[in-house]
Amino acid sequence: MRTVVKLGGDIVKGEVPAEFMADLKRLLQTSQVVLVHGGGDVVTEVATKLGKEQRFVVSPDGMKSRYTDRATVEIFTMVMCGMIAKKLVELLERDGITAVSLSGLDGGVLRATRKKKLLIVDERGRKVAIEGGYTGKMQSAGGPVIEALLEKGVVPVISPVAMGEEAEPLNVDSDRAAAFMAMGIRADSVLFLTDVKGFLMDGKVVEKLTPEGARALLPKTGFGMQKKVLAGVEAIEAGVGEAIIASGFGPAPLTSALGHQGCTVMSRGA
Repeated sequence: MRTVVKLGGDIVKGEVPAEFMADLKRLLQTSQVVLVHGGGDVVTEVATKLGKEQRFVVSPDGMKSRYTDRATVEIFTMVMCGMIAKKLVELLERDGITAVSLSGLDGGVLRATRKKKLLIVDERGRKVAIEGGYTGKMQSAGGPVIEALLEKGVVPVISPVAMGEEAEPLNVDSDRAAAFMAMGIRADSVLFLTDVKGFLMDGKVVEKLTPEGARALLPKTGFGMQKKVLAGVEAIEAGVGEAIIASGFGPAPLTSALGHQGCTVMSRGA
């Protein structure tokens, strides 16, 4: 069994819950696991302290993203691959879990194409094209480095910095990175752990979704959840068994999610 777990920014910017660490150890008895992390809020905090104001843009379909120029991608790489990833490795090793942190620049485990132009909506509501900067569109994930680590029982901790076609660092969406990693290693499940119990409609968790049903709900979905739903749909359509959106807090969050308890499960047979 193979499982990809995406840890949302709300989980990694604080102390990772002890319940999660204990549950991960249990999961590793039956499954090979890859961890992918977010942490955009931490990037923004550090960039602000360094005097680099962050700019966010919105696409015509409502997707919000960080505009990544050269200085920003350097800060992004420093925070994601240094501060956050190494903190996670430290916590895992402290609990007896052997882990290695990697980005797409390490063995090409995440590959993306650099976006030449970005179509955004400006302050006046007009659609305009701007330079793409160092933002990437995911193309592939996984490969021999990941396979070797998994076969040795090591947990790869993946930062969402992809390798571009000229080996340049690219900022990629962490949910999409997790989805592509699940595709690349032929995972049975991809879990998006966040600070809510799942995809909510009228305050209630939607327990089951097909890819078609999820796509239909995207226009009614908030920014952060929208990305997770879309990433999950892409993973399922590429052959991953299921995509689960669940809370990373509380007792046994991984066991509960994989047992389809109090979360949203997207699958072809939902």
